[in-house]
Amino acid sequence: MEFLVITGMSGAGKSQAMKVTEDMGYYCVDNLPPALLSKFADLCQESKKPIDKVAVVVDIRGGEFFKHLFKGLDDLEAMGIGYKILFLDSANDVLIKRYKELRRPHPLAPDGSIVKGIAAERELLQQVKKRSNYIVDTSKLTLGMLREELSNIFLKGEEGRNITISITSFGFKNGMLLDGDLVFDVRFIPNPFYIPELKYNTGKTEPVKNYVFKWEQTNIFIEKVIDLLTYLIPHYVVEGKTQLVVGIGCTGGFHRSVAIAEEIGEILKSKGHRVIIAHRDLK
Repeated sequence: MEFLVITGMSGAGKSQAMKVTEDMGYYCVDNLPPALLSKFADLCQESKKPIDKVAVVVDIRGGEFFKHLFKGLDDLEAMGIGYKILFLDSANDVLIKRYKELRRPHPLAPDGSIVKGIAAERELLQQVKKRSNYIVDTSKLTLGMLREELSNIFLKGEEGRNITISITSFGFKNGMLLDGDLVFDVRFIPNPFYIPELKYNTGKTEPVKNYVFKWEQTNIFIEKVIDLLTYLIPHYVVEGKTQLVVGIGCTGGFHRSVAIAEEIGEILKSKGHRVIIAHRDLK
């Protein structure tokens, strides 16, 4: 039996993940008390119609029951049932925004601060996250992206990619990219803005791309950035980092940074990395 435990931060998308796994053929149960994991596995094994793929959502909504999670997992192992843990995470500011949009209280702070609730939950989930087989950061994922990511893991078997790389273009004149882990300034490349026929095109169009990439310094820059990321990414994974935000900035965030972000993102995708390409200032 394939037994999947879905857990993680409240507001990170566990309900959506359960719907996606259900579409993949998993028999799904939401908010199962951890002490019942082994009993539920028994029921599945004794079912007249064989159930070979099971997904259960277990999280801090279970209150006191959640403390029994590791005991429940040990019981599964004692039964000879292998399991995998999918941990969904998201940046604090994104979680806060989602809670405010839904106007819902945090389970650990029903009458208090969402920030304090999130901090308390992170503390409680530290050991669970360390024990997880898959960690997916949903901060910048749409539902379609989440579906694709889970499909890659559970249908295509693309395991071990526990870091999401966000390549984000932006314009310095609109302010620094505040959540960037690595930020590169590409204003040293000639600006297509001053070419009349390119001024109102974007870095996604072929004429602008051709202009940006005709310069030797552009191609050398991309090679060096890819070399740097290739070196750094495995170290970030070992550190436990689940999301790496790489900022590419030019003056307005319209031409050079867009073209270069697209190129770096596609190269990393071709190397098997989980990549999100975003353009902050491209309207």
